[in-house]
Amino acid sequence: MLKEGQKAPDFSLPDVDMRQVKSADFRGEKNLVLFFYPRTGASSCSIVAIEFTEMIQEFQAEKTAVIGINMEDCGCHAAFRDRYDLAVGLLSDESGELCKAFGVWREATAGGERTNVLPCTFIIDREGVIRHVLHDVKPVGHAAQVLELIRSMDEPQEAA
Repeated sequence: MLKEGQKAPDFSLPDVDMRQVKSADFRGEKNLVLFFYPRTGASSCSIVAIEFTEMIQEFQAEKTAVIGINMEDCGCHAAFRDRYDLAVGLLSDESGELCKAFGVWREATAGGERTNVLPCTFIIDREGVIRHVLHDVKPVGHAAQVLELIRSMDEPQEAA
């Protein structure tokens, strides 16, 4: 798994509307919160996405984009967005390449279903350096925890 101080992998993935979203689009402009989650139907995943949505204006005030990523297709993400009126970006990594690059891909079973993505959040600064990695995400209060970490960040760092 990637660690704090490392350069985040570049990506280009489709969002719910099939538009390509690239990490380079944010470089020098915004911090990125990438929250990886196993399934759109899981209640813990819904809680995290809803809490980020409820606080989206606060993240925007900190010049931070919030994006959820898993290996489901864009249609699943669109249904998830529409069901909960989500204001966060949702990207599809069907090949699992980005999940593997971040080290969050694991073959596992959760609730009797196979899942491949570990719940994990990466906070990336405007220069593309990973500043914080949150493992074993506890859904309730996670968005507030992430916002607090962003507010405590100093100037962008050089990658290790």
